[in-house]
Amino acid sequence: QVRLVESGGGLVQAGGSLRLSCAASGSILGINDMGWYRQAPGKQRELVATITSGGGTNYADPVKGRFTISKDNAKNTVYLQMNSLKPEDTAVYYCNAHIVGVGFRDDFWGQGTQVTVSS
Repeated sequence: QVRLVESGGGLVQAGGSLRLSCAASGSILGINDMGWYRQAPGKQRELVATITSGGGTNYADPVKGRFTISKDNAKNTVYLQMNSLKPEDTAVYYCNAHIVGVGFRDDFWGQGTQVTVSS
């Protein structure tokens, strides 16, 4: 089985920073795209940032220039460095990964980590 475990969320004042981590574990042969999504109360889940197996990155417009996605292939871990946080960044942040294993190729999600930015 495959698990994605997120950490690093919390409460921060506007203008502050947080770093989220997401570690994949289990019967993994390879990981393709990884990414972060977020869901605010009453809103749909939305893309924040993605990173390909080759290291190419993509960001949603609201976070460009403030957030940075990166990964450590040896640790099967993806990170999201969030700087200059705004109250509108408040949401549950979810990690996503497209993982290849023995007999499967599928998208997996973490359990989510709460990020709250106070004004």
